[in-house]
Amino acid sequence: MRVVDLQQNQLEEALRDRGIWLRAWPFLFHIRSSETALASGVAALYANYPVALDGDWADFHLRICAVNGLRKLFRPQVNFYLDRLRPFKPLPRNQSFAFLEWGMNWCVANHLHRYLILHCAVVAKGDDALLLPGASGSGKSTLCAALVARGWRLLSDELALVDPVDQRIQGFVRPISLKNQSIEVIRDFAPNLTLGEVVEDTQKGSVAHARPPDPRLHEGLQSATVRWVLFPHYQSGKATELHEMPKGNAFMQLQEQAFNYQLHGESGFDTLTRLIQPNPCYELHYSNLDEVVQLLDSTLSRAELPGVLP
Repeated sequence: MRVVDLQQNQLEEALRDRGIWLRAWPFLFHIRSSETALASGVAALYANYPVALDGDWADFHLRICAVNGLRKLFRPQVNFYLDRLRPFKPLPRNQSFAFLEWGMNWCVANHLHRYLILHCAVVAKGDDALLLPGASGSGKSTLCAALVARGWRLLSDELALVDPVDQRIQGFVRPISLKNQSIEVIRDFAPNLTLGEVVEDTQKGSVAHARPPDPRLHEGLQSATVRWVLFPHYQSGKATELHEMPKGNAFMQLQEQAFNYQLHGESGFDTLTRLIQPNPCYELHYSNLDEVVQLLDSTLSRAELPGVLP
């Protein structure tokens, strides 16, 4: 059964009662909540994801619930729980779906240490993956959404799960998080992408999520090999500039985006080295998505030999 097979009232009732078991490959999330905004977000953005209304096991048991007491009368808020752990301060009630998304990222980034986990978007063509590392606000999600809208397959918008054994990227396909002006940029660039509700005044500004294209959702199960590393920087009005980066600089910047590099020790160093050393690394400044998508399509297809630039 998929989420879209449930009526809205059935989904809300299931979330309030025993919860739903949502498969976001490769993980199974058990989610409970009485928040209708969260149910609406799940219905709109996880429509074609497998779901069950009963189960005994899940990788993570999550609960988003209203804060009780007098506070709910003048400042309605919700808490996020992983089992009985409450790792965050409460957030306004209208942010319940975004809170769930951030909490799911936190669960994976803080518990799945069999992978080296990088703060990166990842898209691919066939088995060839493009790694897009960057801090929040760098433009990696904007570029990720644009490339997905133009036929690249999505592996992840936020977390690159790198297997230290063979350095392949495990897909973790979930809605793409867009912030502030990137929401309208993508709405104009890719009107066929489904965007969820825009939530204002979050800790990250205005936030909306884009649904992964349904026909290619299952392709996220397939891991991919990194062929290119590109550090994007979006700036309104900026002319497109693509430069090859020294490998040492790329290594240091990628290491800064690793959540659990220290835990992996020597293995983490070796894994990053094997990602960087054989692949061309670029720095991109951009604002025109049509121009940059065309440039990347032509440049990366000719970049089998490191160092080839237009």
